[in-house]
Amino acid sequence: IGVFGGIATFNMPVVILMTGVGIVSLAGVVVNNAIVLIDYIDYLKTKRKEVLGMDQDDNLPKEEIIDCIVDAGKTRLRPVLLTAITTVLGLLPMAVGLNIDFITMFTEFDPHIFIGGDNAAFWSAMSWTVIFGLSFATFLTLVIVPVMYLLGNSIKLKAVKPKVVVG
Repeated sequence: IGVFGGIATFNMPVVILMTGVGIVSLAGVVVNNAIVLIDYIDYLKTKRKEVLGMDQDDNLPKEEIIDCIVDAGKTRLRPVLLTAITTVLGLLPMAVGLNIDFITMFTEFDPHIFIGGDNAAFWSAMSWTVIFGLSFATFLTLVIVPVMYLLGNSIKLKAVKPKVVVG
């Protein structure tokens, strides 16, 4: 959604191969962030059950689950944002086609810096794909994934009707 929204907003051409490569690489980063967040929520739930003296098969009250989700979100906020920001800032020179001639920079002390060029036509599509997608997916990871986790957990608790032990 973020990739095609960004491409459409800025009226950029879609280079099928490099946009596809960008989407595949983006999927790996986004899925990894979501998996780590959900795994950390589950870890906090396990620790909370131990603190409350509950069996691992028992279900936490909804308030405790919300606390675990909020704590996991607080803990994972910085790594997710730093990953996204550094990736976006690292890809910006490639996206705009920044060229620096390092050979002349060291031999003639003139780096011949310019924007555009042949490599920008090839690599900028992938860079903009990752930039647009990661910017949107960071929001999804930090907001939508915890909300969906809570909704899924609530539906599971209502469907199964297991015993709830209050510590």
